[in-house]
Amino acid sequence: MLDNPAWHALNGPQAHLSRVSGSGARYLPEVVPFAAVASPEAESARQLDGLLAPGGPFFLIGELPPLASGWTVRSQLPCLQMISERLPEAPDPAVSIIDLTPAEAAELYDLVQLVQPGYFMPETWRMGRYTGIRENGRLVAVAGKRMRLDGLTELSAICTHPDHTGRGYAGQLVAGLVHRQRAEGITPFLHVAGQNDREITFTLLSP
Repeated sequence: MLDNPAWHALNGPQAHLSRVSGSGARYLPEVVPFAAVASPEAESARQLDGLLAPGGPFFLIGELPPLASGWTVRSQLPCLQMISERLPEAPDPAVSIIDLTPAEAAELYDLVQLVQPGYFMPETWRMGRYTGIRENGRLVAVAGKRMRLDGLTELSAICTHPDHTGRGYAGQLVAGLVHRQRAEGITPFLHVAGQNDREITFTLLSP
């Protein structure tokens, strides 16, 4: 499943956020700009044509299938896929971690777009639980759950406002999410930019 996480999420726990056509699938455009194919074959890629608007960018995760004429690869981002194999230390109880609500979606979106633009949409919050830390009422750090597969959940949108880095907030938020996931029998994983022999690639395309 982890070789093709978006496909298994879209055809599993997050089917309610998907549009599927045969061996192609995508998240609702207002949720996240990710699409997926069942296998890296030309026929699978052709199934995406009816799901994607011309000129609209989207990401494919994993091995890139042969592309139909007219498609454009805009960029590729090699990432490492990391899986939680042991519990980190529990978050410091002195750090106040809050569960973010739909009423805070605009704040969440603005912070993630400031730090990690391009991946987060106004309704990405619908994909799972997001947590945060406030200072003087201002949301300064967030982390949450994005792709959900059977028994696995991706941690994502882990970011801190540039004026508040170096205080360990990201680590506290990740530790809190990992402890919750493990208590529910779920294995957390995440993607980070980098290169090695077993990289996962996020490819930005447009039809």
